[in-house]
Amino acid sequence: MNKDKKLPVMIRSIIPRDRLVPLILTLSVNMAVYAGARMIAGDWYHYNIETSLDRMIPFWPPSAAIYLGCYIFWVVNYILIARQEKRKVCQFFAGDVLSRLICLAFFLLFPTTNTRPAVESTGFWNLVMRLIYEVDAPDNLFPSIHCLVSWLCYIGIRDCRNISGRYRRFSCVMAVLVCISTLTTKQHVIVDAAGGIFLAELCLRLGRSRVVYRTYEKLTDRINGMIFGDRGEDDHAEQKESAV
Repeated sequence: MNKDKKLPVMIRSIIPRDRLVPLILTLSVNMAVYAGARMIAGDWYHYNIETSLDRMIPFWPPSAAIYLGCYIFWVVNYILIARQEKRKVCQFFAGDVLSRLICLAFFLLFPTTNTRPAVESTGFWNLVMRLIYEVDAPDNLFPSIHCLVSWLCYIGIRDCRNISGRYRRFSCVMAVLVCISTLTTKQHVIVDAAGGIFLAELCLRLGRSRVVYRTYEKLTDRINGMIFGDRGEDDHAEQKESAV
């Protein structure tokens, strides 16, 4: 029996069933880290690491379009990455989860905040920015998860030759624009953005360590077995390859 039939046809056509677990796991860890850090350290003293250079960057409310629109970019690229061969998938998502755990350590050990500008109550993009400020407290800033995830979206497909060079270049530009938008919306400061980019590069490199990605692979295989009752075909192929 093809266990893929347990999934809706539309989902099966987008992503193999054994790649759903990495996506769900990374989303769960991300939400747990962000919300958990806020619940634990929300009332703690927060350091303001804003510099004079940050204060020179203009506040530009229309850049909220990129700041919010990047969620679509994230979904598309994470699915593209999850469709790659299994070893690359495990390496990427192992590094992804590791990056969130490091973020959690920073959010708790070195909580930061920044100074937000007064926003006028007229104009569409001003209203959007006021809404963003209302629902997103100025914490969990260093490193910037927005910049971290956007850069992971780029470097996760940077060497994927089965994805067009044009789209890979677009992903690089989009990641840079997202990083800029975090500054022009005054959601982050320069150090936050740089920290997110550096952490993405570091954790993807760490994720390629055999110990790290094989540990992650065993975990997701076990979860897949619990959900679908067996291990995917890619798993058996990987085992044969490792045995050679």
